[in-house]
Amino acid sequence: METRRLVFIGVGGQGNLLASRLVGEAALSLGVPAVVSEIHGMAQRGGIVESAVLLGDVTSPIVSNAEADVLIGFEPVETLRALVKCNKDTVVITNTSPLPPFTVTVGQGTYPSVDKTLDMIRGKVKKVIALDGNAMAAEAGNVLSLNMVMLGALIGSGTIPIGAEDMKKTISTSTKKAFLESNLKAFGLGMENAN
Repeated sequence: METRRLVFIGVGGQGNLLASRLVGEAALSLGVPAVVSEIHGMAQRGGIVESAVLLGDVTSPIVSNAEADVLIGFEPVETLRALVKCNKDTVVITNTSPLPPFTVTVGQGTYPSVDKTLDMIRGKVKKVIALDGNAMAAEAGNVLSLNMVMLGALIGSGTIPIGAEDMKKTISTSTKKAFLESNLKAFGLGMENAN
């Protein structure tokens, strides 16, 4: 199997650690070797949270600069910051809904235009899938299901060897039952918009 290196980047509380863990679990359930690593950063203070999933025959849990096959960004500026992990063949899947840092909220900084941010990302990689994951999570009935939207977009992109049914099975067995319906709906919305 061809090795696939995935980087998940987001802000504390967006659920990217759970998303990466679910990809790892789904891969293992299919007999695909998987390594999941996490760099928590300042998760409890709204800081950057990065995780990586490596599928296939890998020896290191680290995705070095310019090595990512897929970058899944839960916040547009954090996606831009993580571009150092990408190369000209990388597929980027990004949420377009901003979550401005504290400095912007208190007036000590400005948040860049999302359109300009997306243009900069598009100029560096093979393909960009941009979607308003927050709106889709709300539509699914749970604003906290952004991670499921992003997972759906990842599976819908066809960039990894995990199908929709296998991912849904993992979501069903590894997430809270109270959120299962909204999680699966959010996953479906992400898949539908992964073009």
